[in-house]
Amino acid sequence: MPNGAEIIRDALNDFQKIQKRMLLAKEEGAVKTYADLKDDYNSLKALLTSLGVILTEIDKIKE
Repeated sequence: MPNGAEIIRDALNDFQKIQKRMLLAKEEGAVKTYADLKDDYNSLKALLTSLGVILTEIDKIKE
């Protein structure tokens, strides 16, 4: 069973990957892909926030 640090590490890695893909989708005008990725982004953001991670420095999506 993963501990808290492993969960945070994995979620942060996923969060950064999702953001990168969201920015690419936005640049390419892939509206449906962006919306789909945003669901995952919001879930990861909620998880990380509930774990006490402050995202202001790494959150590149400003909406």
